[in-house]
This record gives sequence, C-alpha cells and structure tokens, in this order.
Amino acid sequence: MNILFICTHNRCRSILCEAISNHSNDPRIQAFSAGSQPAGEVHPLSLKYLAAHGISTANLRSQSWDDFADKAIDIAITVCDSAAGESCPLWLGGSPKVHWGLSDPSKLNGSDAEIEAAFNDCIASIQARIKALLALDLEQLDKAELIAALKQIHTNATEGSLI
Repeated sequence: MNILFICTHNRCRSILCEAISNHSNDPRIQAFSAGSQPAGEVHPLSLKYLAAHGISTANLRSQSWDDFADKAIDIAITVCDSAAGESCPLWLGGSPKVHWGLSDPSKLNGSDAEIEAAFNDCIASIQARIKALLALDLEQLDKAELIAALKQIHTNATEGSLI
C-alpha cells in the first residue's frame, strides 16, 4: 500500500510521517510525503529529532504532490488543517483522502526544551498512529473500511487513547 502524507509545505509533519512509517520496515506499506506548496527544504529540527529517535533521514526531501502524478497512491493522509481544506490534484481523485491533524512543532516559539518536547510529542503521536495502522488487517479491508479505520485512528489519537 502506497501512502502519501500531505502537508502544505512538506517540511515537518508530513516528513515525520513518511520517515516514521518507513522506519517500521513493514513490507505492506511504503510511505511518501509531499506538499501543495513545498518549501523546498526539510525543516532542520525535523531531521534532528528523527535522528535522535534512531529514524533514518536519508532521502527525505520537500517535494510537490505533482511529483507523484505517475505513482499509484492507495491513500492520501493530510496532516495539516490547511492541506486538508485544499483541493487535491485531479490525478489523486481516485485515492481516498483522510485527515490526521497534527500540531506543527516547527511553528512553536519557545525555549529549546519546549520545542524539543513539541517535536517529541508529535513523533510519539505519529508512532502511535502508525502502530495502529499496522495492526489493521490491511489486505482484508476494502476502501470504505480502510477510510473508517484511519479516521478512527485519528479520533483515538485525538482523545489520547492511542498513546
């Protein structure tokens, strides 16, 4: 299953999701990330905190969702509210879209300790969501069941029952 994580600038949350998903080394999924208006570079703190968690940052880059026009995407997951409200490109029209809203740790103005805590909280939330995703019987779910399951994962994460 090819999963495309989308965030407007593709420099923090969607990058974290891609890296954490692929770190699972589960052969059933391959994660990618993209943005509608990519920043062109990955936020340096995204790289720092992924590395601190032992998660590879190799090949991570900020890229446009147009770069995936020729890729079969099984599910698109938006992780920022602005991306959730955007119209996806026509080529993505047949792919289900689910929203997993995540707070943006790269936007926090605070002490180094507060920023580190925000990144760690975001990473922990993503890890819990990916763990729940991988616990699903992905081969047996139809499109509607997959969408419902992914929405439930977001609801559970928001309510704090995943972490």
